[in-house]
Amino acid sequence: MPFSSNPIKPSPLQSRLKRHPALFGVPFLLIIVGASFGLQTFTQTRYDLQDQKVKQISNEQALGLDRKKKKFDIREEYYKLSAAGEQDWEPKRIARPGDSPEWGVSPNEPPAKS
Repeated sequence: MPFSSNPIKPSPLQSRLKRHPALFGVPFLLIIVGASFGLQTFTQTRYDLQDQKVKQISNEQALGLDRKKKKFDIREEYYKLSAAGEQDWEPKRIARPGDSPEWGVSPNEPPAKS
């Protein structure tokens, strides 16, 4: 074996971690759990500020924006649409480009000539 996996003189930290793996794991878990509790306060503050903004907008809407809204009447909408249908107009067909086939005709078939 040209290279051994075990070093000739291991460092004291490496030998301690080999004997007691909790020396690495426990502090790591404590940092993760502590950071979770620390970030909880910042997150709660963020949601509280957002909730205040939403309540402020709701109060402004309750004070005056609903008064400007026009009441919906289905009969009025019906008369608007029926009056729009009485305008003078007629549909006009535009010429189709020369290379495109008619609808329903497969691209392999030649277009029908009229």
